[in-house]
Amino acid sequence: MVTLSIMRIPFSDAELSGQIHIDIAPTGDPDEVGTGSGATDLPHCTALVDYAGQGYNAFFGWIQAVRSTDNASGGKDFEMDPLDSLGSLPHPFCFAGHKPTLFDAPSRISRADLEWTAHAFLCRGPEVPSFTARALAGFSWGFSIKSGQVTIAAPTVLTAEDWNRLAPTLQDAYPTWQFPLEFHRG
Repeated sequence: MVTLSIMRIPFSDAELSGQIHIDIAPTGDPDEVGTGSGATDLPHCTALVDYAGQGYNAFFGWIQAVRSTDNASGGKDFEMDPLDSLGSLPHPFCFAGHKPTLFDAPSRISRADLEWTAHAFLCRGPEVPSFTARALAGFSWGFSIKSGQVTIAAPTVLTAEDWNRLAPTLQDAYPTWQFPLEFHRG
């Protein structure tokens, strides 16, 4: 498997340092990553959490939203990432647990023109009983299809302003949850 992009993003929580390791590669063999043939040549993303904390101190969640020209808004808005295999979830996390890994491999049978961008945020949480998700760091990744050709975008670091713009979408989708603005520095 050929890795196209590698990025490292530092973060801190509970006065301990960590790093997100992001690898993005084109999907050559969809079976290898557990997806269908529509994923061929599209990127898949793996984001690993390396963190000095242990046990519950290393419990995080990933929130990912997608803006795509084939989503409900026609590419105007970010929407919660539809992980159809999990069904409707009572929380905003696509992955959560002890130093959780984010993995995504978009799939499209059609190779019609398309713009697809994901914003992924590593969050402290879920904090219970307050149901709070506090963003620590984030990155953007994606791809485009033009005239049948796939172009994979390199990942970029997201800012607190990107999180702040997503917060109203999160609040609408999960009204019992809280999404404090700015990145959490603990």
